[in-house]
Amino acid sequence: MNSGIGERLKMARSLAGMSQQQVAEQAGLSKMSISKYENERMLPSSDALIRFAGALGQPVEFFLRGPVTASVTPVYRGRKTLHGKHEAAVIAQLQEWLERYLAAESLYPPEEMAAFAYPDGFPCAVAALDEIEEAAEALRAAWGLGDAPIDNLTELLEDRGIKVGQVSGDDRFDACLFRLDDDGPVMAVKDGIPGDRLRFSLAHELGHLMLDVGESLDAEKAANRFAGAFLVPRSAVIRELGRRRDALGRQELHLLKHKYGLSMQAWVFRARDLGIVDAATATRYFRWFRQNGLHLQEPGDALPPETPQRLTRLVLRAVAEDVISHGRAAELLGMPWADFLERQAELHGEDLIAVGA
Repeated sequence: MNSGIGERLKMARSLAGMSQQQVAEQAGLSKMSISKYENERMLPSSDALIRFAGALGQPVEFFLRGPVTASVTPVYRGRKTLHGKHEAAVIAQLQEWLERYLAAESLYPPEEMAAFAYPDGFPCAVAALDEIEEAAEALRAAWGLGDAPIDNLTELLEDRGIKVGQVSGDDRFDACLFRLDDDGPVMAVKDGIPGDRLRFSLAHELGHLMLDVGESLDAEKAANRFAGAFLVPRSAVIRELGRRRDALGRQELHLLKHKYGLSMQAWVFRARDLGIVDAATATRYFRWFRQNGLHLQEPGDALPPETPQRLTRLVLRAVAEDVISHGRAAELLGMPWADFLERQAELHGEDLIAVGA
């Protein structure tokens, strides 16, 4: 027996962060029954299905999709940041999102879909910090970026075949790298974090993906150095700050944050790492941020967060071409069609939705 309901039930429990006992109590069922459903030793009746679907906050249709089709594996290069049920919840959210993403991609010819491929020379072996700078510059060159600001890092990664999904409900991480079952890279990023923090987290995970870090370097520090160098390469830092400074203006750093999408504190790190300011000057700035409670939420207006849009565009294309119905579109988007239109109206204006609905 492999109806897929057992896998779906496990996934839904992970998404909700609930134990079998908690689901049983909420649904008015026995824990033994929940265990048998999950292990496919017994199929739930229609009444039982409705009960545990309600307890887990999922539509009944979620449990009838069949076996789980997407599988991801965490890639931990340094300190493991997720454990137990927290890791399971993130993986469940990613798998559920990936199923919808892959289903949307399947509507089109494979050659039209972005496929990930390492550029020549990557993953790049590095054994010194200067080599990390060079690797970041090499990747920018391979992707045709020059040294200009990256307008939308999330869109860039998706265009390069790296799937980027947002997850919620766990404060133990900002982003994490996963491997899809076909070996494709997937990045999970926490929903709701400021744009500069999100971009740095994604660039950090890109560093883990693109670097082969030697034993002489700490993998996490190497990924941090890569993130800063990829978002603002050495030539851009020198152009903006000069070759040597005794002080940096806070308003100056704020404007650079908005131009390049790199936090004020990360700009201080870049200036220190490239020898533009000395370590004592950098420490003074870091101390000021922390003493004023600004190390987590920097002063001034926040950088807007980036939101992965590729899945939405794929679904809207299919709707426009009459490939799928609004009902199927809602399934792929993971929300009722009316709720989706309402959200789009809030983001982009009522007139656009009225014309395009």
